[in-house]
Amino acid sequence: MSRAITWILLRGLTRESGHWGRFPAVLAIELQHQQPGAQLELLDLPGNGSLHRQTSPSNVTDMVEACRDEMLRRGLPPPYHLLAMSLGAMVVSEWMRRYPDEVSGSVLINTSLRPFSPFFRRLRPSSYWPLLLLSLFRLSLRQREAKVLSLTTRLLEKPEAVLDNWVELQRSHPVGRRNAIRQLLAAMRYRASYARPRAPTLLLCSKGDELVDWHCSQAISRAWGVPLRLHANAGHDLPLDDGDWVARSVADWLRAQQVLAPVGVMHK
Repeated sequence: MSRAITWILLRGLTRESGHWGRFPAVLAIELQHQQPGAQLELLDLPGNGSLHRQTSPSNVTDMVEACRDEMLRRGLPPPYHLLAMSLGAMVVSEWMRRYPDEVSGSVLINTSLRPFSPFFRRLRPSSYWPLLLLSLFRLSLRQREAKVLSLTTRLLEKPEAVLDNWVELQRSHPVGRRNAIRQLLAAMRYRASYARPRAPTLLLCSKGDELVDWHCSQAISRAWGVPLRLHANAGHDLPLDDGDWVARSVADWLRAQQVLAPVGVMHK
């Protein structure tokens, strides 16, 4: 009897598994049609969430090793399907490079990778000032999370409810400034391989992303020869803005085995 497929979900810079919101439940429903019994595992990178007391690695390779160790601690050996966004997607990229036999599929959301895009696209110039404000001024926890929410989402129907949840997450699992800097350093240092990953890979991105230019995902798609699906309106936090669309896109990709077809871009 074959073992159920395990999906690992990874968030980005200073974010934790609680920031997925309702998305894991939505994804689980869609997956049951394509992969009955599929199991979702939400991991936190060291320094975030349940691991906020740990020191964040300052390089992506050590983040990969931390994730691998945690999965073995949970008694779930590879191979895995991986879904991640932003910094988490960099971790997945390196995981596929270092341990290709451990990854059976991946979905990368709103990420950017050296050497495929210049810095001004990997972090949009329009976001420099808001991010600088977050760094220089002593804002309250709610003010800080509200600013992050406004930078990363565009389609939320009840932003205040999400903000309440985010504030509570930060109170329960505060991310230290030192850990935030170490995570940012890891993201800045990371350089992906030019070689196409062995595992089937899907790229998802948002035209409305105010942090990362969607052309970064397009550049990865062209370099690796993997499919890209583009959302016309969502922000950087695509699973939060339109989790239903993300889940359907993953299900469609699995159903059509899109990785075997010529790369193309589909619009919402």
